[in-house]
Amino acid sequence: MKQIYLSLALRNVFRQKLRTLMTLTAIVSGVAGLIVVGGFVQDIFIQLGEAIIHSQTGHIQVFKQDFLGKGSRQPEKYVIQNPKVLAERIGAATGVEQVSARLSFAGLLNNGRRDLAIIGEGIEPDKENKLGTYMKLSAGRNLRDSDRFGMLIGQGVARSLGLKPGDRASVVMNAAEGALNSLEFEVVGVFQSFSKDYDARAVRIGLAEAQELMHTDGANLLVVSLQRTEDTNHVTQAVLQLLDAGLDARNWRELSDFYDKTIDLYDRQFGVLKFIILCMVLLSVVNSVNMSTFERTSEFGTMQALGNRSRDVFRLLMVENLILGTIGATIGVCVGVLAALTISAVGVPMPPPPNANVGYTAFIRIVPNVLLEAWIIGIVATALAAILPARKATRMPVIDALRQSV
Repeated sequence: MKQIYLSLALRNVFRQKLRTLMTLTAIVSGVAGLIVVGGFVQDIFIQLGEAIIHSQTGHIQVFKQDFLGKGSRQPEKYVIQNPKVLAERIGAATGVEQVSARLSFAGLLNNGRRDLAIIGEGIEPDKENKLGTYMKLSAGRNLRDSDRFGMLIGQGVARSLGLKPGDRASVVMNAAEGALNSLEFEVVGVFQSFSKDYDARAVRIGLAEAQELMHTDGANLLVVSLQRTEDTNHVTQAVLQLLDAGLDARNWRELSDFYDKTIDLYDRQFGVLKFIILCMVLLSVVNSVNMSTFERTSEFGTMQALGNRSRDVFRLLMVENLILGTIGATIGVCVGVLAALTISAVGVPMPPPPNANVGYTAFIRIVPNVLLEAWIIGIVATALAAILPARKATRMPVIDALRQSV
């Protein structure tokens, strides 16, 4: 019996070529649209995450407990002693690419005419250059390990103090024991990171110079870079097992609530878009199925007059639309993948995201979950669209149905 239904359904589907083509066009457009939009949103998630990792946080950060809450005001009280030993221990963990030390400080930057409050970091330049692939230079060059008293400044700092590469400026701050300390640096470069707020106050100098400023040989942070971002959660757990008492570790998602808020926003927007596309497919298919059902009313009446029950006619119509939905959804997936590859080959120039000052090139990611979801939505939407017309056709009295052919 099932084979008979399938055979009849296939014949009916391909019997009305124009009507079938109209229905398939609606399904294919909806499924392909979902794939393109879903791939675009996934690309935003991936690129935003990589921008945060490779311009600010790294994959994992290790620090003393309470540093996140209180360390920005008193970084000198949350210094990890002998950071090189701990860095070597973490660097030996599976999946870790490198570990670099950072020493945070706050103070004033003076250009000889006026001061600007800054947040600074002492860094290991060569390691940070390898990590900071999303940090762009707007002037000058990157800081190097060989530089002595060289300094990188954010674009906002350069604009506020009128500094450019080759200029000299002094950093004034309170050292670890409270004494005032000052060192003069030469600006070697001006950078743009992912965040405007960060660039407006950020200064980067060599780790040795920062330790000299703060009279310490320690570091506030160990920044762990991984070989693959997908291993972040696994490696974070492994790093936590290596830490001494009083130390803590967080991954980049825990350090950046902006990322999770952005994901929630785009997930809601994509959910609304999926609902809209589902409604469009439903309306298009309902219209096509209604017209097809009306034209075949006498056919259904004849089937019932020959002994078929109403549920047999209903089942036949549902099988027909499931076949249509499966064919349309499969073609839609192929069209969507082709569109994604074509668009990605060219790229889509995008303006800077909110609170950022660096644009990027967007691509359409081919994500298995998105493909499967779009395929299922195409089939389900087609099946749902057929229910009301099919019920209406099967509830019409046989006599009235047969009159449609007269």
